[in-house]
Amino acid sequence: MSTNKTISEHLILQTSDLVLRPISENDFDELCELAQEQEMWSYFSFNLAERQYFEKWMNTALADKQARTRLPFTIIVKETGQIAGSMSLMNIFYHDLRLEIGNSWLGKNFRSRNVNRHAKYAMMRYSFEELNCERVEFKTDVLNERAKKGLRKIGGKEEGVLRSHMTMWNNRRRDSIYFSVIRKEWFSLKDSIFKDIEGFAFT
Repeated sequence: MSTNKTISEHLILQTSDLVLRPISENDFDELCELAQEQEMWSYFSFNLAERQYFEKWMNTALADKQARTRLPFTIIVKETGQIAGSMSLMNIFYHDLRLEIGNSWLGKNFRSRNVNRHAKYAMMRYSFEELNCERVEFKTDVLNERAKKGLRKIGGKEEGVLRSHMTMWNNRRRDSIYFSVIRKEWFSLKDSIFKDIEGFAFT
């Protein structure tokens, strides 16, 4: 970004509740077990409840990490040590000072428990305050009301719909809706909707 910083493939982010560390082959079994919920994948491009697609997703995540085109995180709950799901820093454009937080999914038992908010906070704080991003963006299926509600709750602003944007695993053509947070909004969000989150650190 403007400070010539790039994202380390070994980056670890933390809050008081979570650790986000780069995904590894050792996470395969636990993440695969979390993915065994068919309805979770209605709005995802692959049905990760099917092992062949989960393997493809995992292999792609590991390859992208090695190529340094994306940093996929495994999300771990500090209190229990359980893996909760995965999110990525992706579509990184250093010249344009922007990136996307995406490929986000959590196991059923970890939704509505502040995991998403803590994870998004850690990733946005690192993006804006360490990488000096001007923009962090998110996208989801225009039909995914739960995800849209979640993005609004973290301060995301709706921007528009890309029609017939993605091919889904069930051959539906997905319209994607974009949200973003920009730099001038971040610091007020940090001091308002995220003000209760403590323990941010990165290594």
